[in-house]
Amino acid sequence: MPAFLDARTELDYGVQQKIVASASETDYLDLLIPVLKDASKEGRNHLLLQSLAQFSEHREVEIERICSTNHTEFASSVNQLLTLQETTVTLTSDILNLNHSMQASTGKLAEQKKALVKSRGVRQNIDETNAALNDCLEVLRLANQVHDLLAKKSHYAALRALDELQNVHLREITQYKIAEMIQRSVPATKRLIAEAVMSDLNTWLFRIRETSQFLGEVAFYATEQRRTRQKDRAEGFEYLGGFKLNSAIELVSDENVEFDILDNEDVQVDFTPLFECLHIHHALAQHEKFGAEYAATRRQQKDLLMPSLISLRDPEDSSLSELLEGIAGFAIVEKATMNKVPGLRSVADVDELWDSMCQTAVALISQALHEVNNAEMLLKIKGVLALFIQTMESWGYQVRILDKFLLTLFGKYAELLQRRFSEDFHEIVSTDDYMPMPINNIDEYDKVVNVSWYTPDKPRGELRFPNFLNQFYFFADDHFQQPKIIDETLKVSLDELLSENVCRSLVERLSTQYLGQIVQILINLEHFEVACHELEQLLAAARSSSSIGGNIILNATEAFRSHKKTAEKRIFELVNSKIDDLIETAEYDWTAHSLVKEPSNYMQTLTQYLENIMTTVLLGLPTEIKELIYFDALSHAATMILSLPLSPEVKKINLNGVAALAKDVQYLSDFVDTLGNPILKENLDELQQTVTLMQSDSSDEYYDITTRNKKYGRVDAMNGPLLLEKYLNPLPYHFATSHSHFA
Repeated sequence: MPAFLDARTELDYGVQQKIVASASETDYLDLLIPVLKDASKEGRNHLLLQSLAQFSEHREVEIERICSTNHTEFASSVNQLLTLQETTVTLTSDILNLNHSMQASTGKLAEQKKALVKSRGVRQNIDETNAALNDCLEVLRLANQVHDLLAKKSHYAALRALDELQNVHLREITQYKIAEMIQRSVPATKRLIAEAVMSDLNTWLFRIRETSQFLGEVAFYATEQRRTRQKDRAEGFEYLGGFKLNSAIELVSDENVEFDILDNEDVQVDFTPLFECLHIHHALAQHEKFGAEYAATRRQQKDLLMPSLISLRDPEDSSLSELLEGIAGFAIVEKATMNKVPGLRSVADVDELWDSMCQTAVALISQALHEVNNAEMLLKIKGVLALFIQTMESWGYQVRILDKFLLTLFGKYAELLQRRFSEDFHEIVSTDDYMPMPINNIDEYDKVVNVSWYTPDKPRGELRFPNFLNQFYFFADDHFQQPKIIDETLKVSLDELLSENVCRSLVERLSTQYLGQIVQILINLEHFEVACHELEQLLAAARSSSSIGGNIILNATEAFRSHKKTAEKRIFELVNSKIDDLIETAEYDWTAHSLVKEPSNYMQTLTQYLENIMTTVLLGLPTEIKELIYFDALSHAATMILSLPLSPEVKKINLNGVAALAKDVQYLSDFVDTLGNPILKENLDELQQTVTLMQSDSSDEYYDITTRNKKYGRVDAMNGPLLLEKYLNPLPYHFATSHSHFA
């Protein structure tokens, strides 16, 4: 109850304040609207009516009070009050109507607001659904775009699109199941990208393998061009000739020539597929796996590159060149890959492949070397290898294996050269008649003289040896790191060839019975000895700077020198044998009854023979050798002539027999005088003194030591008495024998 009174009192007070505060009779209606509204909301309409009625009664009482003092004014006020009352009643009615209207409007408005709120929720749901659908469609579009880019081989773009899809767009729709589905497909898509890019890389690697040989051919051509330029520079400036290919000076001199082996008008190697594949695998965090797969693929390609065998039999067969060109192209790509993509190919991996290819190539060539029996063919093989070595050296590869193999190749080359020259010389020996070489015209003379260190009187075999030296050093052209080996091998081979083949062959032919051949062999031995001295000088001049200095001594020099003595002895044997044959034809009548008027036929033939061989067969010999032959021949002839009267078959010798012997000895002495060499006459001293002793009227002089040493000093102490015993001396026999104890 108190709460009700308080509410009514508050309402009465509010109505009074509003009505009193109105500035005009109509303004209070506007002021009462909030009160009416509050009363209507709070359900106090009846209280409001009571408050208005009470306010009206209060005003009437106040009006009566006022009117009691002033009736007119009161009446007027009453009228106003009545009017006010009517207005109040009307206002009340309007308020009630307004209240009902407001209540109706408020309900309708609430329904509309409720519908609006509901429609806004639906709209928001639609918007959210639409946004979700758009996000999902964008994700699906990107997913399809990844596959489209893969189909177009835009692998890196596909990977970027997939990365954007995974890290940006999928995170926006994580609440949807489609995001989970696509997220599960991302690894598979990455594998597709990796497989696709590897497929393209494998295609690129296949093309690289197919191009390797041509790439190597282009690299060989570039090296040949560098050789030509270096040779031209050396011809223009001799100092540059001392620098070989790939030396620092050559590289600096050639640096202004720009030629990219990997990118030129003949061949282009594009590394883009490799770069893309490597980048994608880096992005996929699979670079180590990619590196291992790439290395394994390159090893397989290396194995496919190497054939099972090659042939060196046919000079037109290019299997060796193709093999080395293929290796060169493969290795160049490896080195370029290592330079362009650091970290993908390690130095150890590349060197391992290189060493493996070199070892396989060496094994293949070694296996086929037995087919090569020609030094020129072997020199061509070495030339191809040298070009290969110089090309790969320029790319920074180690060539120790190949340099070592060149030593093996050189050994085979030296063996073939020695065999060929040995066969050539044996052919010369078998076809040579060992006669002086005739020169019929000036053209033949010029042709012979133009041969290195050859003179027209030298043996034909000597023509071969300058070429032998040159062909040895041909092997050192272009590239050979062991010139000292060439020097040593050449000396040994040349020494062996001269000693075992040349000298031995000549000595074996000394068994012939034809003096002219033996003389020519002696001349050959003489000239070969001289040739050996010249060869020693040539070897010393041609040897490399790395060889030890000093004189070079060939064992063959001493062999030719010593066997000259053998040939000389053989000449002595044949001449002496002929002299023996002639002297054996001598027919002395040691007890002739008359004197002979002419020298014996054998003596005339003997002197004629000695004269003829000196002017014909022995003409080509040096003077000192001819004199030595004369000396030995005359000494032997004197000994053999002296042996005639000393023969046991000769029992007696008379004066006519001694006279015949003396005439022949004098004839021989006159012949020796014509030779113009007094020393040769000494060979006849014993023979002449013996004949003089036998012709002496006083043979007892021989038994006088003083007289004998003066007149018969060269007479043999045993032969003198023996001949005196055979000689029919006019002195008493006992006188002759009585002095025999002085002998």
